[in-house]
Amino acid sequence: MMLPTATATAVFLTAAPSSFSTRRRRSRAIFASLSPSFSSSEEPLLVRAARGEDGLPRPPAWMMRQAGRYMAEYQALAKRHPSFRERSENTDLIVEITLQPWRAFAPDGVILFSDILTPLPAIGVPFDISDSKGPVIQSPVRSKEQVRELVPIDLDMLQFVGESLKILRNEIDGKAALLGFVGAPWTIATYIVEGGMTNTYTNIKSMCHTAPDVLKGLLSHLAQAISDYIIYQVNSGAQCIQIFDSWGGQLPPHVWEQWSKPYIKQWT
Repeated sequence: MMLPTATATAVFLTAAPSSFSTRRRRSRAIFASLSPSFSSSEEPLLVRAARGEDGLPRPPAWMMRQAGRYMAEYQALAKRHPSFRERSENTDLIVEITLQPWRAFAPDGVILFSDILTPLPAIGVPFDISDSKGPVIQSPVRSKEQVRELVPIDLDMLQFVGESLKILRNEIDGKAALLGFVGAPWTIATYIVEGGMTNTYTNIKSMCHTAPDVLKGLLSHLAQAISDYIIYQVNSGAQCIQIFDSWGGQLPPHVWEQWSKPYIKQWT
């Protein structure tokens, strides 16, 4: 599942497990590739930095959670469109929310407004978002039979993502880098297995010992599906992809090495 070498410019891994905490976030480039004939002099600063170029005028600056509630402009839009699913799955709203912080602060990266769970319905895992509970998955996946029922990702169900990226790439017009993002397989699996947010991660941690083959099957399916989703985002205009292993910090380093890292490395 290696990404095509002439398409993806860079992939970032966010919330590296060496932090030992879900509250501390770091980003580092874990994959970079570029067609040798492509001239980098006209590329956005963030893309050049992600590739590891020397002699840049300054480090690029952008925020991990760039759009959102801290902006009055976003709050006003959210009052008119109270459903988070609508805001993150409607092309017009995605584009507007994505551009709000760029218009206000001109960061070096413009991050697609989306959610790491957005692709779940496209693999056969429906979910809702509750104002009080956050993501809710009514039928958690915890058995071999349920893993077998998962389907290959249907990218036609995610056309709003592709269309938004194409529009944003034109709107930005090279003045900043356009960033897409995905969740790492382990982090996505925590929601699918637990049925939503949790403070203990009891079920998925238990599966590491009581049903390792089931968990490996789920993680492998997610790795393939998210790989296809990454390529789709890149082909739609994303210049960098951030990988969020938000709950990788719940695992001790040696456990993360076994249950999260191998599935991320499949993309590199």
